Amino acid sequence: MFDTIIKNGLVIDGSGGTPYESDVAIKDGKIAAIGNTLGAAQNSIDATGCIVTPGFIDLHTHYDGQISWDEELKPSVNHGVTTVVMGNCGVGFAPCRKGDQDRLVRLMEGVEDLPGTVLHEGITWNWESFGDYLNAIDDMPHTIDFAAMVSHDPIRVYAMGDRAMYNEVATPEDIEVMKDLVREALDAGAIGLSIGRSDAHKTSDGDWTPSSEAEKDELVGLASVLAEKNKGVLQVVNDFDMMRPGATFDKEFDLMEAFFKAGKRPSSISLMQRDFAPKDWIKTIERSEKLNAEGYDISFQVAPRGIGVFLGLDSTFHPLMAFPSYIQIKDLPLTQKVAKMREPGFKEKMLSETPVRLSGEGSTVPPMTDVLIAQYEAFAEKNFVLSKDGKVNYEQSNADSIAGMARADGVTVWEKVYDLLLENDGQNLIYYPIYNYTDSNYDAVYTMLNHQKSLPGLSDGGAHVGFICDASFPTYLVSYWTRDRLKTGRPGLELTKAIKMLTANSADYLGLKDRGRLEVGKKADINVIDYENLDLGVPEMIQDLPAGGQRLLQPVNGYKATFVSGEQVIINDQVTNARPGRLVRA
Repeated sequence: MFDTIIKNGLVIDGSGGTPYESDVAIKDGKIAAIGNTLGAAQNSIDATGCIVTPGFIDLHTHYDGQISWDEELKPSVNHGVTTVVMGNCGVGFAPCRKGDQDRLVRLMEGVEDLPGTVLHEGITWNWESFGDYLNAIDDMPHTIDFAAMVSHDPIRVYAMGDRAMYNEVATPEDIEVMKDLVREALDAGAIGLSIGRSDAHKTSDGDWTPSSEAEKDELVGLASVLAEKNKGVLQVVNDFDMMRPGATFDKEFDLMEAFFKAGKRPSSISLMQRDFAPKDWIKTIERSEKLNAEGYDISFQVAPRGIGVFLGLDSTFHPLMAFPSYIQIKDLPLTQKVAKMREPGFKEKMLSETPVRLSGEGSTVPPMTDVLIAQYEAFAEKNFVLSKDGKVNYEQSNADSIAGMARADGVTVWEKVYDLLLENDGQNLIYYPIYNYTDSNYDAVYTMLNHQKSLPGLSDGGAHVGFICDASFPTYLVSYWTRDRLKTGRPGLELTKAIKMLTANSADYLGLKDRGRLEVGKKADINVIDYENLDLGVPEMIQDLPAGGQRLLQPVNGYKATFVSGEQVIINDQVTNARPGRLVRA
């Protein structure tokens, strides 16, 4: 007697092989049988017309704070994800001495756009060491499994205190303390080590992140612990200092090369096309391929669409936020703000003003925001209304942009964006793909996704909640790249390839042998997906975080069932009361 049998589905087992019709039986949290006429079960699911896949693995999330108060782990659980990896980009909440909590909150607030009030009220802080942190979050029930990177920033703060901030060089003694912390974390079950080197990352006080400019000895020292332990993976986000005078791509990649070589472990680096350096992604591939030819193992974390933001009056950013008249009303409730902006003459007065600078010393606003506003006539060529007739479209042409709409209507882009932001009672959202859309299409993304070392990533689930909702990346990869894009006559991906990327490839990278494939004996992490009707809705701003905080969630349709360790956590796109999710210790 099996616990559950999934009947009559088209099995895509994660191997990349040909799909086949079969039943899948579950018992005691594992896949017990695959075949036909398997026998009796306490429960059964009719998967006729559906695909049956392994549960998806999201390699790049930031649930480090949310996981301590939230059992559901939305929105990832809604998109077929059964295992998430947290602690990416060098930021996290452990280890943490008493008294340093606020410093780490300000760091996460600035880097990952998580409101400090939410973090202060939500996080339990019942830990100091990284091992304490893992134990604390594993003690709480969750819908899905989770693994955690040990992150560079909290390690540096723990080891160096006030000296950890930007441009402070770590002494040999500091590095030894940090190495001990990495050892302790790996022994406790950390899945790997992450570092962040991005000019866009700042604390909520406007300061550089503690590890953003760590020097070679420090990076090599930290990575060497993974080689010593022969355990864990390395994860890097880097924009190669191209926003700083005198910086070069090769100088920065030399540091990454030293880091990877010292670690001698599977590694991944974020890969994206940036407008200010549109060929860097190609150079990243070329230099990484040379390392792989020498016997190293470097993969690329790739997003399946533009890496961008939603601009709205209730979002973190929008094009009107620097106008003096708007600044005067920015703290009003949305309904009052909209009413004020609709008053006769207010629009003309505001748009006659000169926007002020928002970034700078002590400001959390990134310099890119000032650039966007100052040059909005140009950036409006890459701003889009995401939904038309309720159907979302992330890959649109310049003719469909805000600038294109303004030209068609004979108005300025400022007039057009003003009117659009007021639609739907001020809840309208404008999509701005900052990265991966230099040429206003996905040609570069297509090349990235098809590289043999590409891994799906960069969803940032749990972060940037006020202006993105990219935890839907897995759904988008499957629905758009294997189905909808092909209908437009443009190239896409084979469905079996997309599923393999989300499952077996990601599991293999992490070294997780118990998941990622539908095979007898492996964990029963399974999706039953109505593939033809798999679809994303328009993101909505929901106020469901601690302290009344808000976040964007994206409606999804098509997940008939999702199982974690044999327990059903999704029924027809809705989260159940099952909480089988556990910590994955490396």
